[in-house]
Amino acid sequence: MKLVITGATGLIGSALVDRLWNQFHSLVLLSRRPPTEIGVAKKEWFAWTPGASGEWEKTIDGADGVINLAGEPIAGKRWSDAQKQKLRLSRIDSTRSLVSAIAKAQNKPKFLLNASAVGYYGPHGDETITESTPPGSDFLARLCADWEAEAKKAEAHGIRVAIVRTGIVLARGQGALKKMVPPFKMYLGGPLGSGNQWMPWIHIEDEIGLLLFLMENENARGAFNATAPNPVTMEEFARALGQALNRPSWVSVPPSVLALMVGEMADVLLAGQRAVPEAALKLGYVFKNPTIVGALEALRL
Repeated sequence: MKLVITGATGLIGSALVDRLWNQFHSLVLLSRRPPTEIGVAKKEWFAWTPGASGEWEKTIDGADGVINLAGEPIAGKRWSDAQKQKLRLSRIDSTRSLVSAIAKAQNKPKFLLNASAVGYYGPHGDETITESTPPGSDFLARLCADWEAEAKKAEAHGIRVAIVRTGIVLARGQGALKKMVPPFKMYLGGPLGSGNQWMPWIHIEDEIGLLLFLMENENARGAFNATAPNPVTMEEFARALGQALNRPSWVSVPPSVLALMVGEMADVLLAGQRAVPEAALKLGYVFKNPTIVGALEALRL
């Protein structure tokens, strides 16, 4: 297939591009950074600025599908007002631009696979969260809801839209584990806050596997939680991580300290969601790493 992809330089995007390239798909990457910086010499690359039209729009015409993973990293910086605006614009403007290009295309793509996050639901305590759970009201929930609303506008043009609400992606040396592993190795690891909050996690192999599954399945429409079928509490996760690293899990990070470190984002980390992938399981996706102990062992930390 000919696939147009945004967000190809991120944790998920780079792994997905490698997998698709190895499967001999034709890839067109839209990026604000030149190809020499992102290692795409063997792949077609177009410069784009989310929210602005340009030559890149022509790549949508005749493409089989669009995979939109673009967005400023949620945990990259403290959530100042300026950073919040950047988080919104990098997602909503980019998605709006893609849908606009889809509307203009004579030969429209068959599907739009659009990223989102389990932050869509907001805090729900111990309640089990499925795709039918309504959105929350905090900043991240509103951002995700608005982001998804832009993507769903592609349906008016006859496009199959699948929304992927991703949890915490576990990948060796990257993402959350890049920040969490070093303290454990120094015997300073432990849960964030009380440890009672739920952690919706997914192994990078299943994140990519689910994306490919949704891309290829014509019945994949609507929202899908990209989370393992067995969510764990933060305390259970910290214990499993310590076990994988042969280190204790005993130094918890108090909420007040976490708030000083990351600001308002601490509310998200201390709330969590007990999200399960009901829609993906019903459609027939089989997780390769369904348990946290097995997932961390598979990463060979």
